[in-house]
Amino acid sequence: MAYFDAASAEPLHPAAREALIAALDAAGADPARLYGAARQARLLLERARAEAAEVIGARADEVSFTSSGTQAVHLGVLGTLPGRRRTGRRVVASAVEHSSVLAAAAANERDGGSVELVGVGRTGRVDPAEFGAAVAAEGTALACLQTANHEVGTLQPVAEAAEACRAAGVPLLVDAAQTLGRLPVPEGWSVLAASAHKWGGPAGVGLLAVRKGTRWRSPLPEDERERGRVPGFENVPAAVAAVAALRAAVEESERENARLSALVDRVRETVPRVVPDVEVVGEPALRAPHIVTFSCLYVPGEAILTELDRAGFSVSSGSSCTASTLRPSHVLEAMGVLTHGNVRVSLPRGASAADVDRFLAVLPDIVRRVRESVGVRS
Repeated sequence: MAYFDAASAEPLHPAAREALIAALDAAGADPARLYGAARQARLLLERARAEAAEVIGARADEVSFTSSGTQAVHLGVLGTLPGRRRTGRRVVASAVEHSSVLAAAAANERDGGSVELVGVGRTGRVDPAEFGAAVAAEGTALACLQTANHEVGTLQPVAEAAEACRAAGVPLLVDAAQTLGRLPVPEGWSVLAASAHKWGGPAGVGLLAVRKGTRWRSPLPEDERERGRVPGFENVPAAVAAVAALRAAVEESERENARLSALVDRVRETVPRVVPDVEVVGEPALRAPHIVTFSCLYVPGEAILTELDRAGFSVSSGSSCTASTLRPSHVLEAMGVLTHGNVRVSLPRGASAADVDRFLAVLPDIVRRVRESVGVRS
């Protein structure tokens, strides 16, 4: 089985597996206690925090471990807004943000705030000038922009957005889920969120970083854990494993990015040549190195995925958060591209050229058969 769904979850990195097994024995005690085993757990947790901070260019006391990337986003958005009440309650975000960002913005809206979603072009990239104008509007409390889109891989102009936010005095939350461990972290963020299972760490670990000087208050009941940012007992072994995977991913990123990007280019070039009536979407160059998405006219993406699964390929359709609902992707709709027949291929570390070639060999016949099953000949 060829696993091509790294944008949903990168397979566990060997470095994470090794660190997790070791930490299960060494870090099982409560890191908040004072006895020897607890101090050892605290030492491992703080070492992991410092190493994560070094990767993202932050201070160790700015970094917290959460239970997921989604929780990191929710805490980031809903924790920043209370400190900005005197300014306003308006959230600015791109129309293609991850559902976690949109859900947190909607919660603010239900609580009396407002949200402005800045549209994107046909490749899924937000216009920096338009984003900057939205940020500069009166009453803006927070801006949110992802580093790369989770469905189509398009890189966003985070550096330009950060400059606009700096000029307007507005904090910027950056969702770095699809690029942390793969690409350098853009500068200028106030709050950063990410998810360990996207870079080869264990599921159930997220990263939340809040810059000093950013007014932040937890939207949850007070808890002494993680400097009051994240409630609940810390999963020290998982945090240690997550950071071990992050370090390993960063060390491998230059080599793997070049290799995976070349394979993605092969998919982008070959699919429209061998499959009729296909639209390859997203930025061809300004993109994450591992993601390529295309839409096949006339047929539902779910039918194509089922046949690809039978042929030995694990791929997804649109957002992994909406695939089970069978609703059109909000990302593809915002881009104005085909929303049906969508296939997202996201290559994990070590994906082979042979598997990509096999995928490209079986895809044309699969699409043809699915189209014929609904009465369409191509």
